[in-house]
Parts: sequence; structure tokens; C-alpha cells
Amino acid sequence: MADAVIVVALLLVALSATAAVAVRDPVRQALVLSVLGVVLAVLFTVLQAPDVALSQLAVGSALTPLLLLLAVHKVKRRGRKEGRHR
Repeated sequence: MADAVIVVALLLVALSATAAVAVRDPVRQALVLSVLGVVLAVLFTVLQAPDVALSQLAVGSALTPLLLLLAVHKVKRRGRKEGRHR
């Protein structure tokens, strides 16, 4: 039973990682990256590494996508300002 859960978790990781690479829009990439972080946290929990899972939840599914969204927002805003001055 435990092997089946691990296989399902690994398949979910592979699918979400592929989706993160395939998506072209940076905002959607950040959201898919957040989903990937949650799926990885589930995989680490299944593999009995709760400390790594908690770290992955905090960094991989919350902090990193948030920083990416803020960076994309700032770049888009800066691009609009430079477009007005030309």
C-alpha cells in the first residue's frame, strides 16, 4: 500500500513539474510552482520526512512563488512607466 502512495506522489510531482516548465505566462508559472511545492511536500511527508515537508511548504509553495509574482509585477510596472516616457 505504501509503495502505491509513493508512486502516485511521484507521478504527481512529475506532472506538476512538467506543467511548470510548459506554462509560458510568468504569473501562471508562479502558481504552478506553488502547486509543485505542495505536491513535493506531500511526497516528503509520504517518505516520512516531515521536517523537510514543512520547509518545502514554507519556501517552495509560499515564499518563492510570492517573490516571483512580486518581481513580475515590478517588471511589468516598470515597463509601463518606460513606455510612457518614449
